[in-house]
Amino acid sequence: MESNSNPLFFLLLLLPPWLRLPVNPTVTALLFFLSILILAALKEAGAHYHYPSESSTITSSSWQSARATYYAAADPRDSVGGACGYGDLEKAGYGKATVGLSTALYDKGQICGACFELRCVDDLRNCMPGTSIIVTATNFCAPNYGFTADGGGKCNPPNKHFVLPIEAFDKIALWKAGNMAVQYRRIKCRRAGGIRFGIDGFGSFISVLVSNVAGAGDVVALKVKGSQTGWLPMGRNWGQNWILNADLKNQPLSFEATTSDGLTLISYNVATKNWNFGQTFEGKQFQ
Repeated sequence: MESNSNPLFFLLLLLPPWLRLPVNPTVTALLFFLSILILAALKEAGAHYHYPSESSTITSSSWQSARATYYAAADPRDSVGGACGYGDLEKAGYGKATVGLSTALYDKGQICGACFELRCVDDLRNCMPGTSIIVTATNFCAPNYGFTADGGGKCNPPNKHFVLPIEAFDKIALWKAGNMAVQYRRIKCRRAGGIRFGIDGFGSFISVLVSNVAGAGDVVALKVKGSQTGWLPMGRNWGQNWILNADLKNQPLSFEATTSDGLTLISYNVATKNWNFGQTFEGKQFQ
């Protein structure tokens, strides 16, 4: 076979298959150089965008074994409070789809805001077959060291235990199931609206409650920036309450939130210049 000595023939070989069309050699050369320019532009754009690795994003994890019990709120005020600091869970948007976690799961409060899917297993009489619930971590089930982990101390280490409102428990099992076997997995949170930043404090002491976080759900780092400051890292006080000593009055505030999957979201000028303690502002949201 006669070899082709035309240099444009070799350019054609470098093109991706979808560009190897029987066209004029001059057109082929133009397509080649155009593809080079496009690749260079994409590379430049990629330098300014963070592509999260597969391991850094929250997806449905594998099912794991645990146990769950329930509590029945005797008073509506029982839905207010919790170790994560969200206050009134109804007003915060979590409703009854919440859960308290044992020491083995609570992670000293860092898990607050994360979402779990639970299903009842191993109890044919009391489980609701084919059902599951999605709940948000909002509270802590304290250990009781007066009992052993397998003798009454249901939230003692190393037990993985969920304490649910009866309204959530009823969706996957009959109430008489009591301390039931469940399977759980971490899933991506879905929220309506943006992240909420509740500002409290006094003087130059500022406290920010972060809630309604989608994606991973659990914020692991928070920064605040006034119009007259740079980015200031805040420290976790407890749950999802973050604190800082800085005079940030009379300037709009921006927030940078980082979740446990390594993703960071910046909400610029969320709080207006005339913000006051006791106000809550809504920022952007993780997808």
